Amino acid sequence: MDDCLAITLFRHGITDDNKRRAYIGWTNSPLSKSGVEQLLQLKPQLKAYELVFTSDLCRCVETASILFRDVAHEKINQLREIHFGEWEGKTFNELQHYKQYQKWLSHPLMYRPPNGETFSEFTTRIEGGWNQITEKIIREKSRKIAVVTHGGVIRYLLSTYAPVKRDFWEWTVQHGQGYELIWPLAAFRRGERCTSLQAVPLMAKENG
Repeated sequence: MDDCLAITLFRHGITDDNKRRAYIGWTNSPLSKSGVEQLLQLKPQLKAYELVFTSDLCRCVETASILFRDVAHEKINQLREIHFGEWEGKTFNELQHYKQYQKWLSHPLMYRPPNGETFSEFTTRIEGGWNQITEKIIREKSRKIAVVTHGGVIRYLLSTYAPVKRDFWEWTVQHGQGYELIWPLAAFRRGERCTSLQAVPLMAKENG
């Protein structure tokens, strides 16, 4: 492993808004009581990490604080979920009759939520955050890194850097689930796909 590095992508623990299936891209929802309990169950199974990066939203910061209490974590706002604009905090049942929402459901890569982000804006922002992470990893010669972020962010990173190419929507990421990506150092510096991917220990699954 001396010539390799591993980055584990963790989705934050579950929130009450997740449980009611609300769109909470930039909504600053805290972890639910059950979300905290699940993370505490997962913590003993985790390996040690040298660097920890997290989205600046509280559900990710709280997750990082529980899982990696002894490691300072760096907040990166580019790791936020997609911004749902006027749909933030609303559910499918509340939005299903709006034509713009119906169009977005049918073609989410083409349409933006009102006053929200396009998919292109979302992915460009993520790449900016990923470049920031990459630069620090190379500068500090780190080998074990954790990134705590959101489901959409992880789907995009997996679709871009996983060893097997899959579309964004083909990836499933449960709350508290992690994927470890491993690269040879030279391939990582070149921005190539990783050579190995595996799931880290999972928490009990919940809907949302």
